[in-house]
Amino acid sequence: MLSVLDLFRIGLGPSSSHTVGPMRIARRFLMEAQKAGKLEGASRVVVELQGSLALTGVGHGTDKAVILGLIGMQPETADAEEAETRFRQTVQDRRIQLMDGPELSFNPVKDIVFDTETDPTLHPNGMTLHLYAGGDAPAYSRTYFSTGGGFIASRKQMEKPAKGDLVDSAKGAPYPFETAKEMLAHCRQEGWGVDELILRNEDARRAREKTLKRLDTIADTMMACIDRGLAAEGTLPGGLDVSRRASGLYKTLRDNPGSNEREQLFDWLNVYAMAVNEENAAGGRVVTAPTNGAAGILPSVMRHYCVEDGQLNRPHARKFLLVAGGIGLLYKQRASISGAEMGCQGEVGVACSMAAGGLAAVWGAEAEVCCVAAEIGMEHNLGLTCDPVGGLVQIPCIERNAFGAVKAVNAARLALQGTGHHKVSLDQVIETMRQTGIDMSSKYKETSTGGLAVNVIAC
Repeated sequence: MLSVLDLFRIGLGPSSSHTVGPMRIARRFLMEAQKAGKLEGASRVVVELQGSLALTGVGHGTDKAVILGLIGMQPETADAEEAETRFRQTVQDRRIQLMDGPELSFNPVKDIVFDTETDPTLHPNGMTLHLYAGGDAPAYSRTYFSTGGGFIASRKQMEKPAKGDLVDSAKGAPYPFETAKEMLAHCRQEGWGVDELILRNEDARRAREKTLKRLDTIADTMMACIDRGLAAEGTLPGGLDVSRRASGLYKTLRDNPGSNEREQLFDWLNVYAMAVNEENAAGGRVVTAPTNGAAGILPSVMRHYCVEDGQLNRPHARKFLLVAGGIGLLYKQRASISGAEMGCQGEVGVACSMAAGGLAAVWGAEAEVCCVAAEIGMEHNLGLTCDPVGGLVQIPCIERNAFGAVKAVNAARLALQGTGHHKVSLDQVIETMRQTGIDMSSKYKETSTGGLAVNVIAC
């Protein structure tokens, strides 16, 4: 059974699919090699990045993520400063201490291959790793895929029929659902909101107090990320010379409270979202929501509507995350949250949809209205491209999160002002997003080969 907590992974920026996923893959590869008895005698390790992982390259920090995974660091626990130090030391020394394995010579230029020619067929984010034991041929090789939001899968897992994956994701849940229609049917039958339904399914995995504690940790991590972003100044790394703006805008808002309340609503949502995504671009600690590239939208909406007198309203924050997570599960199961598969509609679009549904719930909406809000949030992000300039998660990604937060709030307001019914269902808009993503040219799907990425001089 897929858990909503799987959608909210704590890790390092700048990308869940290109940083968090590859770090997890590298670590998993070594664990499987050790289990197979192939790690101890290794003399060399080579990593081949394929598809979008290769095309966005160093800009998404994939090379760094691979090295950190090979030395045993985990996205959930890695300290950003320590990670940067160990990465630089490995590159400088040209030696790597494999997790639970030998220390090897390691030249990132030769041993991390950006294979831009191979087009992986099972998923655009392909990654093949090899261990050598002195010979010309690899002694152990495996291929994996980073499928968005920090999720990873082996070739064997990706080759399973899609329908089987959907059944597996709901297996073991007392109230399984694969569609919004099924989710709403449970809610109507039991008289629950979406948050209560999700909690009942999570209860099948762990004690409720553990689920609530984890939700609190996720919310606290989101709020801490905003705080760091609001305080940080300077220029973001990567060569685009993009200056952090959140801290300056925040100071202006604090110094001029209530000067124009209608406009300041946008300003507060903007500054919170930008604070998170500037932190993400700098490689800081963020929460996938459902991805790193879209990590600012949910925290922004939560900060503005779930904080009272400087304190996070825990019941509201939990409800917000549970409903948003339940909606996110539908996208993960029925379509994709990978920018390399869907374009940015699968990242910022999904985050906007999730936040809209979650906020509607906080405002007291019933399950049907929450799904209407989520549908509106996605409907106006359909076709959104992913074309990061220079392969960096900066332009247009940071501002795009600000727009996504504003759209989410407006979607929730429109839903609450409606009748609770909509001509377009959430299931229909999810299927439309999936079809749009399939039809979209690959150059607009996190490859930096089209759109702004080729029309703006990177450096």
